[in-house]
Amino acid sequence: MRSAMDSTRLRLPASLRGVLAIGLALAVGGAILGVPAGSVLAQNRSITIVLIEEPNLLDPCMSSQSAVGRVVKQNIAETLTFIDPKDGSVTPRLATSWEKVDESTWRFKLRRGVKYQDGTPFNAQAAVDSINRIMSPILDCGIRSQFFAGVKLTPRALDELTLQIKADRPVPILPTTIGTLTVYKPKTDAKTFDRNPIGTGPYRLVRWTVGQEIILERNENYWGTKPPVQRARYIWRSESAVRTAMVKTGEADISPTITVQDANDPTLDFSYPNAETTRLKLDVSQPPLNDRRVRIALNLAIDREAIRGSILSKDVIPATQLIFPSINGHNPDLKVWPYDPERAKRLLAEARRDGVPVDSTFYLVGRTEIHPGVTEVMQAIQAMFTAVGLKTELTMLEVSQWLKYNRKPFATPRRATVLHNMHDNDKGDAQFTTFANYHSKGSNSYLTDTELDGLIEKAVATSGPERRRLFQTAFKRINEDFVYEIPLFHMVGYTRVAKHLKYQPSISSNSEIRIEDISFR
Repeated sequence: MRSAMDSTRLRLPASLRGVLAIGLALAVGGAILGVPAGSVLAQNRSITIVLIEEPNLLDPCMSSQSAVGRVVKQNIAETLTFIDPKDGSVTPRLATSWEKVDESTWRFKLRRGVKYQDGTPFNAQAAVDSINRIMSPILDCGIRSQFFAGVKLTPRALDELTLQIKADRPVPILPTTIGTLTVYKPKTDAKTFDRNPIGTGPYRLVRWTVGQEIILERNENYWGTKPPVQRARYIWRSESAVRTAMVKTGEADISPTITVQDANDPTLDFSYPNAETTRLKLDVSQPPLNDRRVRIALNLAIDREAIRGSILSKDVIPATQLIFPSINGHNPDLKVWPYDPERAKRLLAEARRDGVPVDSTFYLVGRTEIHPGVTEVMQAIQAMFTAVGLKTELTMLEVSQWLKYNRKPFATPRRATVLHNMHDNDKGDAQFTTFANYHSKGSNSYLTDTELDGLIEKAVATSGPERRRLFQTAFKRINEDFVYEIPLFHMVGYTRVAKHLKYQPSISSNSEIRIEDISFR
């Protein structure tokens, strides 16, 4: 299967070509019965995007969450720098240039004449306010915990359009990291999450009717080129077959996430590498998961090839670690765990003889709709664990409940938990993965490993080949020496796009959908 990166359409076997049939629906804005809704929307330059789930909030400081980022990032709120998904290069956005002052200090020149969607001028002090809000421990911003964990930033406005950012340690890739930080209206409440975000982006939030829809309209005072789409409506449907059918009939224009089984129309469907990696995160503080033999047995019990090409696409790649091979710091020496249920049984028997409570029931937790087919994947994994003699309780949670197991403070009481999650790193460097997920102070970390902490801290503060070597050593410790997790797959995504639109998904499409990249044929 060719990827959309080659500008070619998806080709799938004829045996997969069958889609749920639904009747023609009325399009938003009013469609004439019998006229394809897409053609009506195209005339008034409006589109409807059908998502897999509704965002739980719209605060730009949480745009690291894919459900939020798809609506907010680079649409409502922009970043100072832009990380190009084509090659990972860092280019200007709200900042026009930057320079390193010393090992821990960078200076950014900001774009002149930019205004927020309510008319407030954008300047260096506004950027300072945004950075301080994101860095504040009062509000648990996802951007801070994922991309700036362990680093304290002190921003300062040197003049109206000159921003200086000083860190408490060397930050050799700060211009890249700043590409994750959204800038929004000054004096936004720093104690509560914002439900009515105001940014500098090409689109403004018009309405969020919880449980129904989100409406964005083009910002006619935008500093940059006016994008073709005037109005974007977001709706959500959990069933992939429903989403794909909605695009086919014209009830929607884009479904960013569909299953491989539903990607059955080569004239509408794209495949693309989506930067996501799935894994099972192990709470190694709890027995029996605190025993390395049990953790190895869990890895050996999973038949990845049985999942690949059946529940998931044949194009997913079995993973050895939480980052893609193209990311700086990936360790090429790590191997995919083999499927070896007999060895898994022997390890569990050995641990049992030593008094490890391997016969106790542990908690297998997944998140509904985190990716197409996730429930079936979790059921298959549970069956594989059962086959080697393990007892599990499978629970699928919606996002707000699942986050209690994925981010600190973790749900209490703590129990032996194997948590399915998905992590995307399209930024080109392991820094955006390691601290949050593995450092003892990381927001998503189950671990307390001082040696691993030291490796991560040294790597983040270093550049060049030594940076790569330190991150590779960290991943060896995580996935081979101590076996802290169960890597599953590097994922691919599938998107359905109506014929009257031009839109090509990229490696960043899972975390952000830039409406400015969508045009009409």
